[in-house]
Amino acid sequence: MLETSARLLRLLSLLQARRDWSGAELAARLGVTPRTVRRDVDRLRELGYPVDASPGTGGGYQLGAGAELPLLLDDDEAVAVAVGLRTAAGQGIEGIGETSVRALAKLEQVLPNRLRPRVSALHAFTVPMLRGPRAVVDPAVLTELAGLCRDAERLRFAYRSHDGTVTRRTVEPHRLVCTERRWYLVAWDLDREGWRTFRVDRLTPKPPHGPRCTPRTPPAEDLAAYVSQGVSTRAYATQAVVRLLVPLAEAAERISPSDGTLEPDGDDACILRTGAASLDVMVMHVMLMGFEFEVLRPAELTEALTAARDRLSRALERPASEGHDARRTRDGAGRRPGSRSGSSAAP
Repeated sequence: MLETSARLLRLLSLLQARRDWSGAELAARLGVTPRTVRRDVDRLRELGYPVDASPGTGGGYQLGAGAELPLLLDDDEAVAVAVGLRTAAGQGIEGIGETSVRALAKLEQVLPNRLRPRVSALHAFTVPMLRGPRAVVDPAVLTELAGLCRDAERLRFAYRSHDGTVTRRTVEPHRLVCTERRWYLVAWDLDREGWRTFRVDRLTPKPPHGPRCTPRTPPAEDLAAYVSQGVSTRAYATQAVVRLLVPLAEAAERISPSDGTLEPDGDDACILRTGAASLDVMVMHVMLMGFEFEVLRPAELTEALTAARDRLSRALERPASEGHDARRTRDGAGRRPGSRSGSSAAP
């Protein structure tokens, strides 16, 4: 009995993880015969799970919507979990956001229709208090994208670039990646024939989606590092590699994935790869991190830092003229802050 119950839970998990399975695939995953799979599917149906089956060579099993929830969750608990997952997914909480989307996609797949209005209303009329600006992402869009990634279906959407230009895209979605402030979609762009990273808050799905596609080899094993490097380094004209003279853990507390990518370099140092719009901006970017550092490349950054150091030295060594100080004192005493030079103050 315990073995059968464990197998039913495993079967249910497989049906939730992908849109459809053939009987042979399920049998191979579970280590049983196709006949046993058919019996287990019947048991799930008896427990209230609407498992649909389609005959023929291209047929298979699919978990339908509106299944009765397991006894582990009553209606109130199901609503609370769904709202909590939506909130965590929409706020991009580090370390939980991506997991929340996967769990939310599974839960909403079997959420009874009678509970859906309660979940939507509670989420719509709840206002979270966030620390710092975050890109607002509709959790429904996240779960839609997660489902398309899971089912390997083509996605059509309108995309708004940083300058406001809107283009239509057709992609093969691969994975969602979240940072502490934003969500990104890693996908193969069919029109541009290459891997692209899209900010989800700038993306508006345009159904119908499909057809199914064969999953491609991802652009990197570590997709989080791939996205971080793309948004912090590859997107900028000026790129640099800097050795920070602090441990990796200390640097990571101040440098977010959108600022650059970090990798260890011994116990007391780490390597930062980052980007900026120009060398002058890069100088400010590196200096404001507040760490001792060494420039590894490019050599032009060292030259820009030297020039900035010389300007600062000259500014500190140059005495202010007495006439300028006197004029500043007189002007400051004769004018109220914000009034134009030479004009009298309003009565």
